[in-house]
Amino acid sequence: MKIAVVGTGYVGLVTGVSLSEIGHTVTCIDIDQAKVEKMRKGISPIYEPGLDELMMKNLEANRLYFTNSHEEGFEDADVIYIAVGTPEKEDGSANLVFVERVAKDIATHIKQDTVVVTKSTVPVGTNHKIKQIINVNLVQNVNVEVVSNPEFLKEGSAIYDSFNGDRIVVGADSVEAANIIEDINQPFGVPVFRTDIRSAEMIKYASNAFLATKISFINEISNICERVDANVEDVAKGMGMDKRIGDKFLNAGIGYGGSCFPKDTKALIQIAGNVEYDFELLKGVVNVNKKQQALLLDKLADRLPLIEGKKIAVLGLAFKPNTDDMREAASLVITEELVKSGAEVVAFDPIATENAKTLLNDKVQYTENVAEAVQNSDAVLILTEWDEIKGVNPKLFTTMKYPLVIDGRNCFSIETMREHRVEYHSIGRPSLNNNFSKVTI
Repeated sequence: MKIAVVGTGYVGLVTGVSLSEIGHTVTCIDIDQAKVEKMRKGISPIYEPGLDELMMKNLEANRLYFTNSHEEGFEDADVIYIAVGTPEKEDGSANLVFVERVAKDIATHIKQDTVVVTKSTVPVGTNHKIKQIINVNLVQNVNVEVVSNPEFLKEGSAIYDSFNGDRIVVGADSVEAANIIEDINQPFGVPVFRTDIRSAEMIKYASNAFLATKISFINEISNICERVDANVEDVAKGMGMDKRIGDKFLNAGIGYGGSCFPKDTKALIQIAGNVEYDFELLKGVVNVNKKQQALLLDKLADRLPLIEGKKIAVLGLAFKPNTDDMREAASLVITEELVKSGAEVVAFDPIATENAKTLLNDKVQYTENVAEAVQNSDAVLILTEWDEIKGVNPKLFTTMKYPLVIDGRNCFSIETMREHRVEYHSIGRPSLNNNFSKVTI
């Protein structure tokens, strides 16, 4: 089929490229002309493993196109995907200005019957609003059906997820429209779950809220483990062996970040509030996550009370590995507080440095490798579990002024770190060499 995708962020670009890979002719639309020119050359504006290769492959196969013209992109399109951002408002609700703008653009430019598919994460009821906006603003006498088809991609493995997903959710009022979207996705070989539009919209929010809840839950358990001398990794493994619980998203750390969990949890709280329901559990999840991001600062202050003038190495800046996404990353909070306290902050990230430079305090310094950041530092904080960081030989930490490592992602095993003369603190696990007095270097 001939498909148009509006928006070339994480969701739109991965969606468009993946649909072209299974044989559809796809035109991706973005209003940023400079961005479009780069994508036409096969240069992805985002870091996502495997994306550049698939882009170039399908550009050369004449199945993938990029334009900044809605009129050109919508011409003869059987299906139009809406994949623009829905950023968070001050009250936590989703800002739908970009979605509504696309709906009006569709109404203005389409000349044929069209199925409009919403990939953007939108509050319950939005798809019906999209259809209303389109029908009110239609220029041509054509029929438009709207389908909710939420995405469940994980940054860092989005290409893999596209072809190995657990399910594809299709919410539609029209059986014919649902059939078209199911047929489009059939080559992926992923099970399709069909439901009504409002349930599909809710599935997206409910899924992300539940995963965020698992993360905050295990982080609360980890905080208790530290106080009762238990090991959260063993606790999580024992829990995960119960099939009713499962072992996914039970890795203790310094909380979740990124574009989905923070935004979607707050949006769902707002959705509940709009119908006069107080979602107390989810509010707790959000509050726990806020506290967890500052946990490393508390651990550092306990061991190194005088931070002013000290060199603090920060390893990992992106909110998770295999992405350059800095949205809601713990590094935003932690580096800012370190700089405010007068520390010399030296940071390393294998991918996200350029994005970080636009967001972090100007006083943060950056290095090309882990060794340069660690050498002669007074403490090391690990914020992202990159392979480049997990693969470090712990002997490297002996090049510090004092080998104090505070690991927010449990990158190293207790057994490995016990073999080295390193003071090591992690999340929900026993501390090593913590019988010294507070560091006074």
